[in-house]
Amino acid sequence: MGSPIKPPDEDWWDVPVNRRESIWLGLSVAWSMILFGWMSLWTRIGDQNPIGETYDVSTEEYQEKVESYREEAETLDGSIVPPSDDIYVAGIRFQWRGLPVVVETGKTYKFHISSYDVQHGFSIRPEDVLSQHTNLLALPGYEWVIEMEFDEPGTYHVICNEFCGVGHSSMHGVIEVRDEVNV
Repeated sequence: MGSPIKPPDEDWWDVPVNRRESIWLGLSVAWSMILFGWMSLWTRIGDQNPIGETYDVSTEEYQEKVESYREEAETLDGSIVPPSDDIYVAGIRFQWRGLPVVVETGKTYKFHISSYDVQHGFSIRPEDVLSQHTNLLALPGYEWVIEMEFDEPGTYHVICNEFCGVGHSSMHGVIEVRDEVNV
């Protein structure tokens, strides 16, 4: 057996490739192209990848938007009821400003997501189902607007899934989805 450091004894570069190797290489390249095309197509027409719009925004501007939203909103059982279909949420060590919130089943909401300090992970999952969740990023300096609709009533938990400091594990918020929201 030859050494992995020394070149092989024979002129291996000019040895013709075995027919079976050519077939497997061809199949591998074809399958890779199919997967690449499928992923590209699924990202464009699939329904699982939220894209939304992103805007540059200063921390001060976004703080004003969140506080204005909170002042305009009514409350129900200690939760915010959005005054429109826009919901403003900001990550700040170690809490979510703009949560908890109460929304209606089947209604489309625009979630405006940003951060006041560092990068936070905005992960939403139903209370009873660990395998279903949506992961987004809250970044300082950017306002990400994502449309969301909740089909099932219930409690959805929002956690930070990007380590943001010592109190990271306590960064939790709630989205309460109800069939009707009466204030």
